[in-house]
Amino acid sequence: MNQQETNTGTYSVEAFSAFIQKFQETLSSVFSEEKNVKDTSINRGVPGMVMRDVLDCKPLSVFIPQEYEGRGTDTAECLKVLEVASYHSLPLSLMIGINGALFLQPLSLYGQESLKKKVYYDFIHNRKMGGLMITEPKYGSDALHMQTKFSESDKGFHIEGTKHWAGLTGWADYWLLTARREDKNGNLSRDIEFFVHNKEAGGIEVTEVFNNLGLYMLPYGRNKINTSLSPESKLEPRTTGVKMMLDILHRSRLQFPGMAMGFIKRNMDEAIKHCSERMVGNKPLFSYDQVQERISKLQSFFTTCSAMCAYTSENAKMNMDLARADLQANTIKTLVTDYMQESAQSLLQLVGAIGYRQEHVAGKGTIDSRPFQIFEGSNDILYQQITESVVKSMRKMKETNLLSFLKQHELSLKSSDRLTKVLDINIDYANLSQRKLVDLGRALARVFSMNFVITLGEKGFRSDLIQNSIDHLSQEISQFVNAFQNKKELSVVADYHDESNWANYL
Repeated sequence: MNQQETNTGTYSVEAFSAFIQKFQETLSSVFSEEKNVKDTSINRGVPGMVMRDVLDCKPLSVFIPQEYEGRGTDTAECLKVLEVASYHSLPLSLMIGINGALFLQPLSLYGQESLKKKVYYDFIHNRKMGGLMITEPKYGSDALHMQTKFSESDKGFHIEGTKHWAGLTGWADYWLLTARREDKNGNLSRDIEFFVHNKEAGGIEVTEVFNNLGLYMLPYGRNKINTSLSPESKLEPRTTGVKMMLDILHRSRLQFPGMAMGFIKRNMDEAIKHCSERMVGNKPLFSYDQVQERISKLQSFFTTCSAMCAYTSENAKMNMDLARADLQANTIKTLVTDYMQESAQSLLQLVGAIGYRQEHVAGKGTIDSRPFQIFEGSNDILYQQITESVVKSMRKMKETNLLSFLKQHELSLKSSDRLTKVLDINIDYANLSQRKLVDLGRALARVFSMNFVITLGEKGFRSDLIQNSIDHLSQEISQFVNAFQNKKELSVVADYHDESNWANYL
């Protein structure tokens, strides 16, 4: 036990192995009971006893500094808690991720001291929870043009606006609210500010609760904001609010592998178990070649995600400014969420009809993992941004050959040597349609991820899994580079109704 002296007295931080084992055992218990499994699969919200037992393990303490009775904000510990949670329940892991990456970590980095004491005490001792409100009805991916506004006076700040799709709507005790400053002429500034709202302050009305397709544990809805907050509520950026927002979002995206890790491992374990036990044609399903290919892909996803967790643990520590880590954050968020969805689809295909039940891990996982490809940046947009970032750097270097550039880039120093034939292409800057940008972004994300995998292998990770992942990533990279090079500009026929009814041509 490590004794720590803080302003709240003396407390002990148990060894992480004991802490995580207790959390694992609690989740195994509460999610194995038949009633709880049913309640948390197809009913809205979380059974009170389940939530009590989960929060009593203090999983959110890993996101809280030691001086406030937390475990110390170690990134690897945060990822491991997310992993253990997602093995049993992806929505629970997302709930922890929202609280941690989108509320507690930003508060730790940018919150005022007087506010931190109260908020952290509430989280540790009173089972409080928090979330982040950025998205607005007309401004999803276009967050920089949000219309929520604030004005300032001697007493503090007044905020007005509408937010939606904030996880924990109507449930969280604290919110990070984003808004733009309104001047005396009613114009909104270009910068964005963050404020901590306490439920006790009032002024947030839930006007609609959405009937979300999956993630039933988490309430989502529309929130009308008209509230006044004290001066201490405002987060303090190091430079600008936009850079603070980028740091927050990049840090969150880089932690997605924590949520993905347990989820993908569960799908892999379920697939291996089912295919080993299920007999088809007097032999186990596992013996069929196509089945083995699917499970091999699941193992590749598992290894790639493991490499991402290792990368994030070392390169997204709390003392690092991640405002400019767009390439790393977008690479990890897009690829790992695509793999989450594909792993769920593969498990569903392997288990067959029984998986097409809401309470089954395959069916539930397919629905619950799908929004991960959309929220915190749609993957199509982020893949495009990956290519745009690379092309911008290539232009600065006056380089047109992709392989030559990637051999010099820190995220592809190792992987580019294994892909010389595939990546030896010239980029025509004048002929880059959006669909081409997306395809090349998909390839680049896998090139950078292969670099993570090779690095993990050099540290001693199981070599057969490493090679399997490299082979799988190489195959995908080749496919997407080929799609990029041979993309046809297929057109859309908007007014297609005339002469398009097949029955007229019998």
